[in-house]
Amino acid sequence: MFVRKLTKTRKRRAELGASLVEYAFILIFFLSILFAIGSFGHALYIYHALNHAAKEGTRWASVNGHLCNDDSSCNGTNGMNSGEATAGQIQSHVLADLPSSVSTALTTVTATFSAPAGSPDVCTQTVKDKSGANYGPFSNYPGCTVVVQVQYTYNVIFPLVNIGPINMSSTSQMVIVH
Repeated sequence: MFVRKLTKTRKRRAELGASLVEYAFILIFFLSILFAIGSFGHALYIYHALNHAAKEGTRWASVNGHLCNDDSSCNGTNGMNSGEATAGQIQSHVLADLPSSVSTALTTVTATFSAPAGSPDVCTQTVKDKSGANYGPFSNYPGCTVVVQVQYTYNVIFPLVNIGPINMSSTSQMVIVH
């Protein structure tokens, strides 16, 4: 009987050590999944912020086109000091629209104007106005297109595994209306 008790006690001690090892494996697995979910959620948040900033930049450029000076709608009321939207002003507007948790040092904003088929001739060449004077070209004239691309280098935060940076990009395109 004493031998049986001694054998059971040794088995329990051995099982306690096995439980500790199993707990360590489960804890590592659980924490890895937890950090992966957090990292994925943060990456999704960053991408959503980039996408929103690109769309906001194109919308802002669309309403601050070449003709906004005619009715004084671009004299500071739409986020500008004066004048029509330029590529530099669009870039500044997009960077200012990003949340503070997105590093502007890792962000590249490219704003371009284009004239796809069907755009007015004044987008790409000089035309004559009603009085016969030369007019244009104006890349931000109503009917032309503005394209804003926002790129970001996202550094993945995941312990024990070096995933490396992920290059994220969002592009938005809109026809200038004003």
